Amino acid sequence: MKNFTMILKKFSHVLKQLLLKLLWLYQKFFTLIGFGSCRYYPSCSEYARLNFENNSISSAFYHSFTRILRCNQLFDGGIDYPELEKLCHRPAKLNVDSIKYWLVPSKKNRYYIIKNFSYKG
Repeated sequence: MKNFTMILKKFSHVLKQLLLKLLWLYQKFFTLIGFGSCRYYPSCSEYARLNFENNSISSAFYHSFTRILRCNQLFDGGIDYPELEKLCHRPAKLNVDSIKYWLVPSKKNRYYIIKNFSYKG
């Protein structure tokens, strides 16, 4: 049973990295076509990237899919940060340049993920 969970974690990590690479390619080359067309901040592709980096694959798919469905004329749009499902690790070094994301509490045991623009990494 331990081997199966280890294989599943490894597969999940590889799949996550593949999806992040595909999102990077999309953001690098295809968003130039419809620049500024997303109704939300952060954009839908950035929202998906933040979700895949910080949450489980199933949660990231669900939240990214529902966000893409809401990105149309029937919804107002606006600021909609992704939420972190659970806090799992603490950074060893704490200064402004070493923090990739700011976590702002939203609900009980849930945090908004906000990108740190001064991150160098």
